[in-house]
Amino acid sequence: MESLQITVHGKVQGVWFRKYTHKKANEFGLHGYVTNQNNGTVFIEATGEKKELDIFIHWLKNEGSPLSKVTSVAIIKLNTEKQFNSFEIKR
Repeated sequence: MESLQITVHGKVQGVWFRKYTHKKANEFGLHGYVTNQNNGTVFIEATGEKKELDIFIHWLKNEGSPLSKVTSVAIIKLNTEKQFNSFEIKR
C-alpha cells in the first residue's frame, strides 16, 4: 500500500472533477479524499495498491471529467500510509 498527495492544476473546478475523481477512486478501491483548494486546484490524498494508484494518476492526467482541462499533476509520495476507511468528497 502507498499513500500519495496529489495536486491537479488546470480547469478542474466547476466541471464536476471531484465527482468523477470520487467515482474513479472507488472503482480502483482507493481510500482518501478529494477537495477543491482556494487557488483553483484540486487536492487529493489517496491510499491504495501501487498498480491502482498508477492507473488513477494516468486517468487524472489524461481523462478527468469531460469538461476539465488538466495542465499538470504534482505528486508527493508519503513515507507513512494514511488510514482512511473510504474515499470521499470534502467541501
